[in-house]
Amino acid sequence: MTNSADSPLSKSIASTRELAAVVASLTALISVFVFWLLERGYILYYGDAQAHLNISRGLFDARSPGFDQLGTVWLPSLHLLALPFVQNNWLWETGLAGTIPVAVCFVVAGTFFYLAARQTYQHPWSAVVVVCCFALNPTLLYLSAIPMTESVFLAGLAVMFFAILRFAATRQRRFLLLGVCASWFMSFTRYDGWFLIPFIAIFFARSATQHRWRMFLLVCAAASVAPLCWMANCWWETSNALDFINGPYSASAIQGDRPYPGWHNWPQAAHYYFVAGRLCTGWPLVIIGGLGAMIAAVHKRMRPAFFLLLTPLFYVWSLHSSKTPIHVPTLWPFSYYNTRYGIAVLAFCAFTAGALLDIFPTRGKHAAFALIILSVSPWLLHPSPDHWICWKESEQNSISRRAWTAGAARFLETHYQTGDGILLHFGDLAGIFGKARIPLREAIHEGTKPDWLPAIAAPGVFHPAKWAIALDGDVVSKALKKCQPPVYKLVLEITTKDDPKLEIYQRIR
Repeated sequence: MTNSADSPLSKSIASTRELAAVVASLTALISVFVFWLLERGYILYYGDAQAHLNISRGLFDARSPGFDQLGTVWLPSLHLLALPFVQNNWLWETGLAGTIPVAVCFVVAGTFFYLAARQTYQHPWSAVVVVCCFALNPTLLYLSAIPMTESVFLAGLAVMFFAILRFAATRQRRFLLLGVCASWFMSFTRYDGWFLIPFIAIFFARSATQHRWRMFLLVCAAASVAPLCWMANCWWETSNALDFINGPYSASAIQGDRPYPGWHNWPQAAHYYFVAGRLCTGWPLVIIGGLGAMIAAVHKRMRPAFFLLLTPLFYVWSLHSSKTPIHVPTLWPFSYYNTRYGIAVLAFCAFTAGALLDIFPTRGKHAAFALIILSVSPWLLHPSPDHWICWKESEQNSISRRAWTAGAARFLETHYQTGDGILLHFGDLAGIFGKARIPLREAIHEGTKPDWLPAIAAPGVFHPAKWAIALDGDVVSKALKKCQPPVYKLVLEITTKDDPKLEIYQRIR
């Protein structure tokens, strides 16, 4: 069956009732999952989740509030989306300020993948398979219930995918405009969006009836506005338009010269990424998606799905060339790091799974249920979150940080007075402020340079904060310990098994 503009589904892909059922189901699903995570305190296990919230909060609650708090490395869309919610103290403390916009993006992603599947396969049960395989994955649900950017990006990707398919079917300019807007959204969310720009232009140009080169250049130019705006922001903040690549807080600077599996090794990079994708997606859905891709190729429906393979290719390239390692527990060094990048495999496998219903033309409903149950079988057989790779990563990598945050917050709740000020290197210690209900404007950290630089360089001379929090060996700890005569005294230590101890200092003069 073709996707021509004359087909009935090109005019009305899904009925209002059908679409409302999809939106309501996705909303109910993510709402229950958020409540479950909130009850168990899992929302802020990722250190990056806490950091995203504090960047958003810093836009109005900082010693120097304003858009300078957005920084130059992390792209701004999640921080801006969370801004209306992070102004509520309870939503900030619990992490729900970031959860709400991310959960909305999950609903948007699922809905537009459903519509894209309806356009491609032109059968409602194929679309049901796609959205269920996508939305019932617990790793995706976890990433969609916490302040992280993966589901935000997937929302833009789904809208873009839908726009590409609808433009190919109708040649209507509104879908071209929708695609450009989706590209901007992706480019302000993750750098994956920058990588996709020329491919987006190719997909739109191939669907144009004439002047394809002109269409390609037009889309490239329009979509590139977002990256150029961010580079201008980097130049304004640091006088280096490429600060996000080579600045002190870039992935390259964080990784340094330490080697890792996949660095300048294409087969190894592909292998590590595939394992991460398989752990996020589950073997059954990987197999189902692979079979579906072959069926789609036979029925000449594979070309649109190639678009969903581009993001996994970007991560393989990043692993190989951009000092962005991925560690998985089944491969050396047998640890967890950046496993969430594998979630891009889920989008591809879930979408191609819908093609399998082409071989069950008269039993679509029963085949759909069978495929859905099979795709989620790993999570049904092992329902514990210990088997959700991204939850496990956040739990394992936050043991010390959670201990530091809880212990320091308990101490400060009884000793801190408004206006005292706290000197610290933000990083892993930023969550203490939300936990202890202390405004971020009380903090002196690397983002408040007029106060931070002299306080670190000469704490014996310039010591505006009554309190200092440090990790043994960090820049604050070293500065205070070398100060003679001492200006601060150590009043509390929190020791953890595998990481530096946390130190709380009080000013004595």
